Amino acid sequence: MNVSINAKRLRASLPDVVERVRKGTRFTVIYRSRAAFQIVPVNEAEQAPVALTDDPLYRARAVGRSSDGRTAADHDAILYGR
Repeated sequence: MNVSINAKRLRASLPDVVERVRKGTRFTVIYRSRAAFQIVPVNEAEQAPVALTDDPLYRARAVGRSSDGRTAADHDAILYGR
């Protein structure tokens, strides 16, 4: 189940939200009339991450020159730990 909740209500009812998340409810938090983030049960958040080869950002071509003097490989190492 996915429930939308605004940030003000989240602050006011955090203990209730925590209990509901532990029981499997997912929350989409609305901030300034836009979806800002989701709160999901831990077991769902621990799913295997997307493989780097499937990550569109990782496979994106260069869009410009780096102003910090680092190479693309340096940036990949910083972003992806490789």
